[in-house]
Parts: sequence; C-alpha cells; structure tokens
Amino acid sequence: MNATIKLENVNHFPVLLNEVISIISPLYGGTFIDCTFGQGGYSQKILENKNNSIFAIDRDQNSVNTVNQFKIKYKKRFNFKNIKFSEITNIQSNLINLKGIIFDLGYSTTQVKDLKKGLSFNSKGRLNMKIGLNNFSAHEVIHKLDQKEISKILKIFGEEKKSNIISKKIVSIRKNKNIQTEDLVSIINSVKKNKYSKTHNATKVFQALRIFVNNEISELIYGLINGFKILPVGGVIAIVTFHSLEDKIVKFFLKNYSEIKNESRYLPSKNKKKILFNLINKKPIVPTEKEIKLNPSSRSAKLRYGIKVNNSSDFSDLISKFKYLIDIEDLAKKL
Repeated sequence: MNATIKLENVNHFPVLLNEVISIISPLYGGTFIDCTFGQGGYSQKILENKNNSIFAIDRDQNSVNTVNQFKIKYKKRFNFKNIKFSEITNIQSNLINLKGIIFDLGYSTTQVKDLKKGLSFNSKGRLNMKIGLNNFSAHEVIHKLDQKEISKILKIFGEEKKSNIISKKIVSIRKNKNIQTEDLVSIINSVKKNKYSKTHNATKVFQALRIFVNNEISELIYGLINGFKILPVGGVIAIVTFHSLEDKIVKFFLKNYSEIKNESRYLPSKNKKKILFNLINKKPIVPTEKEIKLNPSSRSAKLRYGIKVNNSSDFSDLISKFKYLIDIEDLAKKL
C-alpha cells in the first residue's frame, strides 16, 4: 500500500510511513494504538480505512488542536488521552479488537520549532526540554546536580566524549549566574571547537538532557512491557527509533524474546523461557534515499516490529539488562 498523505498544514513528516502501513495493513479492520500521536501522520493514514479505529496517546498537551480536528473528522473512530505511553494500560478497557501498537520515538518538527520547549539550539532563555507531564526541567538538572552526576548523564545518555570538561565548566559558571539555553550552547562550543562537524556541537548534550528530563529510557522500557500486556496474540508492535540507546532497548526487547538460546532440554518446562514474538525481519528497516532527501531528519530512523505469539510476560531480563540506564534516571530523585 502506498502511504501518501496530504501535507497541507502538516509541519511534520511521519518517518517510514509506507513501511509502517505495509506492516499493519494485513491486519486492517480493528483498533490501533498510536502511542506518540504528535501531528497524527500515522493515525490519519490508518483511519483512511473506514473499518479502522485509532486510540491515540501523547504526553504533549500541545497536540490538542490536531486532536480536536481528528475528533470532528473521524468521530467515534478516534479517541485520545493525554498520558505517557508507559501508562498505556490505562486505556485497556476502551479497546475493541486491538490489532497493533505503534511507537514513533522521534520528536516532531513542530516540537523542535517550539522555542519554549527548548529542544532547539536556537532557543533562548530558561532551560526547559519538558515535553509534557514532567516533574522538572533541564534548568534544575544543570543547576542542582553535582558535576559527576551531570557528567554521567552527558556521557551515557548523550555519548558525549567531553562530558567531564563540559560538566566542570557548567558547575564553575553556575556559581555566578543562572545558565540560560544560549549560555549552555556557548559553554559547549567553547569546549568543542569543531567548526567543520556535520552535526551541531551541542547535539549530544541536548540529547542527553532531553532523555533525562523526559525519563525516555524507563518510559520506553515500561511502554513496551505494558503495550505487550494489552496486545492480543497475533497483534503487531512496531517501533521507530532514532538514537542508539533507544535501538539497543528495542532490539533486545524483540530479539531476546523471539529466540531461545542454549537452554538445556533437562530444565523443568516451567523454567524454560517462552518465545513471545515472531520476527519477520531480523534486521531493522531504514529509510530510503528518497525519504532521506525529502526529510533529512529521518536519516537515523530504524523500524523494528514483532508479532505477538504468546501471553507470557516475564520481562525481568529486559529490566536487568538496562538497569544501569534506569539508575541514571533515578538521579532525578535529588531534584
């Protein structure tokens, strides 16, 4: 199926749209959950089939204008709730004939261009980076955590090689002034004097702070776990990731629970791991050159998906594997 959508009044291109639609199209005639509604790109295409319904969720309350337009156009076939996707079980009672769950973990152009959110290097004023339903902002992170804690966040969540130098400079400067968004960019530029890089010097630091402020690691882990719990056997879960930490989690989630490795046949059956997914594609699906030219921000996207084949739901391996990342998010308890 060709997934061409009308882009008038749309500021965001849903990434890998054709590929997502081709994955779920055999399941048409049911309800699908769009876990990151945003500008409604995936939802709009799915709703073109009048036998389909969408239950959309998004933590960003600014999506309300698009939500209202969808409610008018699609009426009872469209529902929305302003929650985090880790809370997906809260909508379980409202689902009829659930066929698939879609996660697009990227941020929309609209969100990036919203300078009040502070996701862009062009933002000014108080550090923010809150997407919605947050307990703290990047301002608190930069001004209240100690140097080693800030360095750890930048190093692990942003894979920033100069995290230690940048964090030391942050702590030194904050003694005399509140660090604004533009100040943080200047600090990073003073440390990373690379004028010829294809990416902005502040990319990794901003990524790290955004992940931390929005609890993106635990949100993803528990979003996947709880999504699995409410998805019927035969349903599909599809996830589009944009950075390596996300993809590591999603890859482990799907691959680890779709194969059995070196288990003794003498183990009691109750102790043997059960296969939870059937993976049609072992490797991720990536954008075509044509899509990347049309939408350069799609270049790092990876789509992975699995078909649920079992209701067993012991995800202790997943939580244990990425506990070191969740532990870093727990630094937020100090704020």
